[in-house]
Amino acid sequence: MYHHLCLPTDGSPLSAHAIEQGLAFAKQLHARVTVLHVIQPYRVYAVSPEQLALGGEAEYRNAVHESSRQLLHSVKERAQALSVGCDTVVVEDELPWQAIIAVAKERGCDLIAMASHGHRGIKALLLGSETLKVLTHSTLPVLVYRHPD
Repeated sequence: MYHHLCLPTDGSPLSAHAIEQGLAFAKQLHARVTVLHVIQPYRVYAVSPEQLALGGEAEYRNAVHESSRQLLHSVKERAQALSVGCDTVVVEDELPWQAIIAVAKERGCDLIAMASHGHRGIKALLLGSETLKVLTHSTLPVLVYRHPD
């Protein structure tokens, strides 16, 4: 079966649900997890509202790294409460799906378990889907969690 799960998170409520499910699955399997958060690089040519609110690049980097640290710390505490071995990783990458696959391979994971926001139709086409990209490009098995609603 699986021994090492990669659990990517974007910090959304749906992703939190998938993390909780992934940790429970890892506990059942007596597996360990690597929890991953991918940070988008600071872009001067396409500034997001978050980047504008934070000022410059240094402020943006400090804020997103602190936010990532807090997010991953809470997941690590939850994993410890479940007696699941847990490593955390923060990477900066323009393409989160590529970072997810790369980290999973580098860390020796044998399953990627992640959320799907379930966008359909034109919204899916315009927004793209990191989950779909992981599914279509990964040579590792991918388990997709969908929120029951």
